[in-house]
Amino acid sequence: MPFSYCVRATLPDASALEEWIDWMKTEHLCEVLAAGALRGAVVRLDGDPPRAEARYEFADRKGYETYLHLHAPRLRARGLERFPWERGVSYERSCGEIVVILEGRTAT
Repeated sequence: MPFSYCVRATLPDASALEEWIDWMKTEHLCEVLAAGALRGAVVRLDGDPPRAEARYEFADRKGYETYLHLHAPRLRARGLERFPWERGVSYERSCGEIVVILEGRTAT
């Protein structure tokens, strides 16, 4: 069953948010994909404080757990070097099995 892993980042200001999103687009997202994720997306969340969420999909829980044990510690450390808590950045993680995916169709 597909498995979802999300990381929500809260940043101190709009400039830091754009820096975080740029880093995700140019570096981190590709690294997580190379480490086993099938798909990744970054969503700029509405409202204040400035927040964004990285959403990853793994083939299954085992693929996620492999990522978590073999790759996540190194990638998280690199992320914290660039966006440490001391800069006013906070992170929240969530994960779980994807139980249904529906896709709409475009009418012609």
